[in-house]
Amino acid sequence: MHALVRFFIRYPIAGDLLMVLFLLAGAFGLTNLKSTFFPEVESRIITIQTIYPGASPEEIEEGIILKIEENLKGVSGVERVSSVSTENSGVITVEALQGYDPEKVLDDVRNAVDRIPSFPVGMEPPVVFRQENLGFAISFAISGDVDLRTLKQFGRQAESELLAIDGISKVTLNGFPDEEIEIAFREKDLLAYELTFSEAEQAVRGNNLELTGGTLKGQREELLIRARDKGYYADELRDIPVKVTADGNIIRLYQVADIQDKWSDSPDRSWINDKPSVVVTVSNTLEEDILDITEKVRDYIQSFNDQQSLVRADIIRDGSVVLQQRIELLANNGMIGFVLVLVFLSMFLNWRLAFWVALSIPISFAGMFLVAYLMDITINVISLFGMIVVVGILVDDGIVIAENIYQLYERGVPRYKAAIEGSLRVIPAVFTSVLTTIIAFSSFAFLDGRIGDIFTVLGVVVVLSLFFSLVEGIFILPGHVAHSAALRPHQTKNGIQRLFERLMLFMRNKLYAPVLRFSLRYPGSTLIFFTVLVLLTVGMIRGGFVKTTFFPVIPRDNISVTLKMPAGTREQITRDVLLRIQQAAEKVNDQFTESYFQGAYSPINHIELKVGPTTYEGSVDISLLDGETRDSLTATVITNAIREMVGDIPEAEVLTYGQPTPFGKPISVSLLGNDYASLGAAVSDLQRELESLAELRDVTNNNQEGLKEIHVTLKEKAKGMGLNLRDVIAQVRQGYFGAEVQRLQRGEDEVRVWVRYGESDRDDLTQLEDMRIRFPDGRAFPLKEIVDLDIKRGTIAIYHLDGQREIKLEADVAQDNVSVTDLNETLRSTIVPQVLANYPTVTASFEGQNREQMKTARSAKVVLPVMLLLMFFTVAVTFRSIGQTLAVFSLIPFGLAGVGLGHWVMDLPISLFSFLGILALVGIQVNDGLVLITTYNDLIRKGNRVMRALYEAALSRFRPILLTSLTTVAGLGPLLLEKSFQAKFLIPMAVSVAFGLVLVTFLTLTLLPALLMMINRVKLWAVTQWEGERPDPRSIEPAIEGRSTYIWLWLFFAIITVALFMAMIVLTMRLVGVLIS
Repeated sequence: MHALVRFFIRYPIAGDLLMVLFLLAGAFGLTNLKSTFFPEVESRIITIQTIYPGASPEEIEEGIILKIEENLKGVSGVERVSSVSTENSGVITVEALQGYDPEKVLDDVRNAVDRIPSFPVGMEPPVVFRQENLGFAISFAISGDVDLRTLKQFGRQAESELLAIDGISKVTLNGFPDEEIEIAFREKDLLAYELTFSEAEQAVRGNNLELTGGTLKGQREELLIRARDKGYYADELRDIPVKVTADGNIIRLYQVADIQDKWSDSPDRSWINDKPSVVVTVSNTLEEDILDITEKVRDYIQSFNDQQSLVRADIIRDGSVVLQQRIELLANNGMIGFVLVLVFLSMFLNWRLAFWVALSIPISFAGMFLVAYLMDITINVISLFGMIVVVGILVDDGIVIAENIYQLYERGVPRYKAAIEGSLRVIPAVFTSVLTTIIAFSSFAFLDGRIGDIFTVLGVVVVLSLFFSLVEGIFILPGHVAHSAALRPHQTKNGIQRLFERLMLFMRNKLYAPVLRFSLRYPGSTLIFFTVLVLLTVGMIRGGFVKTTFFPVIPRDNISVTLKMPAGTREQITRDVLLRIQQAAEKVNDQFTESYFQGAYSPINHIELKVGPTTYEGSVDISLLDGETRDSLTATVITNAIREMVGDIPEAEVLTYGQPTPFGKPISVSLLGNDYASLGAAVSDLQRELESLAELRDVTNNNQEGLKEIHVTLKEKAKGMGLNLRDVIAQVRQGYFGAEVQRLQRGEDEVRVWVRYGESDRDDLTQLEDMRIRFPDGRAFPLKEIVDLDIKRGTIAIYHLDGQREIKLEADVAQDNVSVTDLNETLRSTIVPQVLANYPTVTASFEGQNREQMKTARSAKVVLPVMLLLMFFTVAVTFRSIGQTLAVFSLIPFGLAGVGLGHWVMDLPISLFSFLGILALVGIQVNDGLVLITTYNDLIRKGNRVMRALYEAALSRFRPILLTSLTTVAGLGPLLLEKSFQAKFLIPMAVSVAFGLVLVTFLTLTLLPALLMMINRVKLWAVTQWEGERPDPRSIEPAIEGRSTYIWLWLFFAIITVALFMAMIVLTMRLVGVLIS
């Protein structure tokens, strides 16, 4: 290492070539990096889809779901199994454990399903697949004064044309139901022609076909035998013969049925700004670039609109906008931060030195870009977040090295010797400080849940940047400094530099030195002062003055209003209620347009009204003007205005206003149990408790009442006549649900052909009662004569979680500043146990954000101690002293007090993003401590007394410690003052670092020397008691070799270390709201 450093200093061309190599390689990597919104994460979700046409949720549960769930027991690598049973279908979701190969789990799940010997007759084969991770890219609506079928044709045209564009592979269409052909038999005509429903159905099956009959092999050629008489549209099926009478007359299909091409009964429809629309959504796979895709789609939309006159395409939502804004935020803040770093370094060092130190930022990022390209990391909101986090830290090692070289040069050491000695003297401390920060950020890779999945990329970006920063600081920077004009004899300081030099000396000698002397003389008082400060901060958090939450409420550019009416509500009624919400949003838009923007802008861009997937549910999705333009008119303000304008909708069973988050609802509790009566009662009690909390709103549960059902029971008379219930319900099913007789491929659409009674023959209970049921002997009786009919409420959906029935309650917070962590703790420790005390068969599972929080907490309980232990070991090896290492790490809980106070001043909750800032803060804190103790040990070796060495070390390290803090704050300063929407994600992190650094700097310069003084006194007392005579205080310092180490003294400090580790872990977890007691 020494030889390499000397080589790069004496031959600066080598450093220049290495720098150019980094920059060129980085430019290559950057230009080839793909862009995605979120990092590429391997999917661990396996889905089992089952379809059983005509089956009720209970039939799906009993005949399919329970069998599959039972067979999945014992499959290794499964974290949880959840399911939902609905009309006609069931879905089972299997989550694979982190660390297991999802493909292996998929094979095991598929084998488990294949082992089931039988499923109900009429069920389609189950489909088992692993969900593909698709990122949203862009969506647009096609609308115009044309019918829905024409809109669909334009949508299909756009779909095929987009898929033909290179780099686009995933396009989906929404806003229209499936197409089908309905053959609606008329009961009176069937009776007139003496036809049964089954005979007519079989006639359709047997006459609309295309089959190959084999091959006729002649002597000269082969001829294919084919029957081709297949219709694909309703008109082509009209003349299918269904019966031949005794006199030879052919009864055609149109004589007994109405045949039409129609939309299925599923109400999947969309309206954009009151116009019927087809929505085209383009997604990006892990291999595709979101910025490239959105640019191509925008070009396509422009071309589409230029060519079409009947319809128009309008962008609804563009996923690249947020990414572009984040890139611009990084570029702008990075440039401002770079300039501020230069300014601060120039003020207190030399502008030439400042330039070479600041150059580590682009060099470090260049190296990171190259490796990120090789590792297939994308440019996304999280990786950009990592770059913003680390930009202020990258110059820290350079400041220490350059300042040490410059200080030696100021003392008269020749510049080459100053460069060599100044670099080599601090390289161990610099290496250790960077390594400890790398260890801190590497911990993200070992966190469970979506946090670990998503934020691993942030850790990788930070680690790579710090690594190349270290390489630049050790090998490139010293050569640049040594040959800089700043280290030339004729170099003189200008007036501004002399002014700031006097300012630095004044702060050090007049302001700081007296405080330092007090700390060294009265270390116990200093420790008590900072301990009180920490206790005050913890008290503020526990008392609710500083809020805590897992994922902060950050207004977005869209609002979603979800509506569920009573089951069975007709589509038009549901749409009318949704229109009321839409009209309220339009009125709010008009009000804010005039009152807030004076007519210049409208805060709402688009309003999408959707009915579906059932007739009684739908949503109103509101796309807002971008947050930068809206400024203080947040989505929360607009949401509250719309809520007030809409008012109460008594007939709605579910009405929620919200913005989605990647971690689910802030309040989400699942109650589990197989005693359905107790489960329902517990849900009612818990919902009342949640609704009584003023901090919550939109409390809902997924146990909605189902459709009214007509239960059919066979009469004794019918049983005596040899009829069974299966025969009866089969005939009723034929007429009312219908029978699927064929599936036709029309272009890209699979069209189902259904036979059933016409809607006019099945819209009244009397018609059902008069429906004629045929006996095996040919006799027919009205249904009401052979069965009893009873109307009851059914079930919409049946949910399971790990084999038990589940009912989930969810809620949003009423205000953005509500502490979600405190609410969840109240639920966990008080409300839920009190409710469940009355229902011993019911248990609770906390879901949504709380589940992710607890998964992160469980893994953090292992990761954080290991991380701190590795950092402790690294520093201890550098110092060769447990006591000095303990002094550095004992500052961590004190530094966290600055984080808490900063969030209190800024009125922000401590959240996940705050935790990221805490990790950066720990790295900086250890860095500063290493620099000071390294200098202290050097002074001890030179013969200085302990107090004198501490005093001189603190004074000499005052400038580099202050500069590292100033430059880090300068790098984050623009972010702290940023008012943009995108900055709201990052401000908690900046608050943690900036406010924490204010206290950390003071701690390093005052408390750390005091702790070192206390440790020396404790050791001095212990050795005196053991040996019976008082040694020289300097002789027991680790910098002085040759003195024996007492095992009992080592054990004493080891016990203190373990205790402090526990305190650091508990305090850190408490501050970020992760540890729930």
